[in-house]
Amino acid sequence: MQSKHYSARTLDANALKSFAHPLRLRIYELLDEHGPSTATRLAGLLDQNTGATSYHLRELARHGMIETVPELGKGKEKYWRIVPGGFSYGDPSADASADPEVAGAFAFLLDDLIRQRGAELARWREEEATTPEEWVQASGFGRRSMRLTVAETRQMRDEVFEVLEKYRAVADRREIDSPGAPDPATGRVVVHFDVLPVSGKDVLPVSGEGA
Repeated sequence: MQSKHYSARTLDANALKSFAHPLRLRIYELLDEHGPSTATRLAGLLDQNTGATSYHLRELARHGMIETVPELGKGKEKYWRIVPGGFSYGDPSADASADPEVAGAFAFLLDDLIRQRGAELARWREEEATTPEEWVQASGFGRRSMRLTVAETRQMRDEVFEVLEKYRAVADRREIDSPGAPDPATGRVVVHFDVLPVSGKDVLPVSGEGA
């Protein structure tokens, strides 16, 4: 049977507004961290009732964020996983002018992304000492500051995302081929990447070739 093809998608306005919900974000985060799971297991992890987690799982699925895993589960039991391919929030500026809810949802999601990154970095600092040495050696984080044109900055961003997409595709294929049975040689890793002006006061509007 031919494997289903997945590609990254940009969330539309309705998906953005639906995703900007604390419990849905946490459910998505748990599926990302632990792989396929059921509404019952998620309810236990979140101290919620199964009805609530089932509802929010269906809402996430309605907007293409997650999907069921047919290979897992027995009877009426459903396992859910993140839809492979990833997604982006896109540029909501056009929709935000017509729909303030989109702007509010986008701000909420960005704030949660910053919270999640801070929590992940803090966790790593606590767990690094007890992590197997080969994973410590393979990990890394750092910061670079450089003066670039807008065109150079955009090119660097796109090149980095190309590399991330390459390895995301490898990981997605592994998840699809062996749902619920991770390769013991693998570990779940998270990659943070940001490129932004050091200060808004340090950049001026530009036009022409460097724009």
